[in-house]
Amino acid sequence: MNQIIPILDKISFLAFVVFTMFGTGLKLTVQQIWEPLRNIRLVILSLLANFVLVPLFVYLLLQVIHLKEPVKDALIIMALASGPPALPKLAQIVKGNLAFSTGLMMLLMFGTVFYMPLVLPLVLQGVQVNSWDIGKPLIFLMLAPLVIGLLIKAKYEAIAFNLQPITSKISSFGLCLGLVVRLIVHFNEILILLQTGVIFVCAIFIVFSFTVGYLLGGPGIDTQRVLGVGTAQRNFAAALLIGTSNFDDPNVVSMIMVTSLLMMVIVMILGQNLPDLDQVQSTEIAQGAKTFSD
Repeated sequence: MNQIIPILDKISFLAFVVFTMFGTGLKLTVQQIWEPLRNIRLVILSLLANFVLVPLFVYLLLQVIHLKEPVKDALIIMALASGPPALPKLAQIVKGNLAFSTGLMMLLMFGTVFYMPLVLPLVLQGVQVNSWDIGKPLIFLMLAPLVIGLLIKAKYEAIAFNLQPITSKISSFGLCLGLVVRLIVHFNEILILLQTGVIFVCAIFIVFSFTVGYLLGGPGIDTQRVLGVGTAQRNFAAALLIGTSNFDDPNVVSMIMVTSLLMMVIVMILGQNLPDLDQVQSTEIAQGAKTFSD
């Protein structure tokens, strides 16, 4: 059983990431992905939220709250790792702008490739980060499936339409399986975090990240939601790579895994409790009509 669980974890992660990106490509065009990124103000605010405000907040938080060194190291790594592979799927869950979520994810991931090697050694002494090691999964696990999906959509739209429900089901299955497996694997660590109160520090980190992303997400509710979940859910793949290659203490890796799991769960809970977009738009129209009549 102990040998099967790590295999299930890898399979679920690969299925989730690859089929999420492939399915996203089947639904969009390059123009649709690029269009939201032409909003320079939104791009700058997205970069500001992810690469300045969140890392700065976490760094200051850790100066006030004294935690064990492995926990601090893990939280700093997570704060600096941006561009979650799960963003397009999360955008669907919160009924956000799928095209913006895809463009934003690629933007933040490319930013992380160059940002982490520069900044991480400044805040954590002795840590070495190779840009190619971070960029390699981006190319082979995410960019390649997305490009294949985009090509099929452009050339064979009917086939793309028929493949969409299949890729969506495989992606959702990978997400659910991954969450269950990681809950089982890290159940004891979660209990320890509850007992020590560290989990509340993680919650503060996540809620702040969601809030700052949401508030800076522009006038559109669909982009606010995407930037909210995209800022709260960090790039656990990049963080895990750095944790495993630079730290002998297994608690650092465990903390990264548990934090990423908590982020996914909290973001999904926040997303499920957001009001429906149609309901929000109907309310805004009704309020506008009332104001006009008055």
